[in-house]
Formats: sequence, structure tokens, C-alpha cells
Amino acid sequence: MPRLPLRRRRPLLAAFAAFAVLAGTAAAAPAATARTAPAATTLQTLDDTYYRDAIGKSGPTLKSALHTIISKQSKISYSQVWDALKNTDQDPANSSNVLLVYSGRSVPKNNNGGSVGQWNREHVWAKSHGDFGTATGPGTDVHHLRAEDVQVNSIRGNKDFDNGGSPVSGAPGSYTDSDSFEPRDAAKGDVARMILYMAVRYEGGDGFPDLEPNERVSNGSAPNIGRLSVLKAWAEQDPPDAFEKRRNDVIYDQYQHNRNPFIDHPEWVDSIW
Repeated sequence: MPRLPLRRRRPLLAAFAAFAVLAGTAAAAPAATARTAPAATTLQTLDDTYYRDAIGKSGPTLKSALHTIISKQSKISYSQVWDALKNTDQDPANSSNVLLVYSGRSVPKNNNGGSVGQWNREHVWAKSHGDFGTATGPGTDVHHLRAEDVQVNSIRGNKDFDNGGSPVSGAPGSYTDSDSFEPRDAAKGDVARMILYMAVRYEGGDGFPDLEPNERVSNGSAPNIGRLSVLKAWAEQDPPDAFEKRRNDVIYDQYQHNRNPFIDHPEWVDSIW
């Protein structure tokens, strides 16, 4: 076959080159399209799935819907709470330690027990308020159990929550008097949301008492804790932070498989109370 003149070969070469580029692009396109990022568990995802039956509701209707949602949970024993807290309350700056809720100190995970200088399991909703003790259920619900210094835990005892009092030794920024306890500012919202979670989760079913917050600070063994108006103010003053959100995720993913809705939706506090 005779060779074409150079001026006629150039357009053909350009056409072949363009065709090769287009063919290569077409062949690569499916592989690029197939790569998709893994879906993240965002609040929108939770609203579309976990909280689906609560969205758009308010007041008692919202509380009832949330009770139904969060009552579907796995339960752990009181001895298993030790290992759970070592994970849920892990210090983000030191994976060998836990953060104490009232004291704010970072202490070794394995220094747990009942002796002075150790940390133990604090029931934020005092277990005598409703007399549920450490029974599997409210007594072992990790959403309101936190790591705390043994002596500070004893000082808090079963007191209700309110503002004021004298400084608490071993817990800078915390105060107490004869009938109430005020946690440090960085823990105020955490405490409020834990109390309100318990009030929604335990409504008199499961063989346990109906837990409710009120305006008293001398509730004794009644299934109540106050002071509600103060707890609401604390929840607004101290919104959920990264530590609290991670804790909620860990409990949901690894232990109880239910969530504290007031960490995900802080605005629901005012909607219900």
C-alpha cells in the first residue's frame, strides 16, 4: 500500500488519538463510579431510622415515643459495668485512664474498687431514689453510671441536684449542702441529660418504678430527683461535647444498643419539660 502524503496522514493520526482518549475514558468511568464513601452515622441518619417515630412530636407524645424507642436495649450485669466504664469514660488524651465525672481528674482505669484513692461506679440517678439498687435495669444502665472518686461519690451520696453549698474536697468547682449537690460546670449538662434520660427510659414498666424529676431537693427514697428547673438550666448552659457524644455512641454500638436522646437532640429537653 502506498504511503500517504504527510499532510493527509496528520488528520488521520489526530483522529485515531482522539478515539483512543475517548475509549480510555469510557473504560475507566465505571471503576470511578463504583468507588463510594462509606456512609456515616449522622444525626440525619438517626432521625431517618432510630428516631423516626419521634420526629415531629412534642410534649407527652414525644416522651412516650422516645420511651418506646430507647426501651429496646440490651442489659448488662453490675460487674460488667466496670469494663463498660473503662471504655465509655476513657480519657481522650490518655487511653489508659478514665475521666471522673465530678472531680474532672484523669485516673488509671485499673485503679478501680472501693478503697480510698480508687474510683467506683457512681449512680447519677441515686439508686435509693426508687429503691432499684444495683438490679439489672436502672441499677446497671450505663447511660447514668459514671466513674468517680470513692470519697467524692460518698460525699454526693443520694443527694438531689441544685445550686449552692460548700466546696467539695477532691472535686474542684463542685459544691454541696445538707440536701443537694452541684457538679462542676463542665459536668452540669452531662448530669442533667443523664437524669432526664432515666425519666424517659423508666416509666413504671419492666418491674421498676416510674422515675420522674421534680422541684424538690429532699426526695429521699421516692422515685424522684430534683431540682428540675436547675437541671434544665444546666442542660442549656453546658451543651453536649465530644466526650459525651462519643460516650453515647459507644453505649449504643457496643453495650446497650440504645441512645440518650437528649445528647442527640438537646432541644427535646424543653419540648418535654
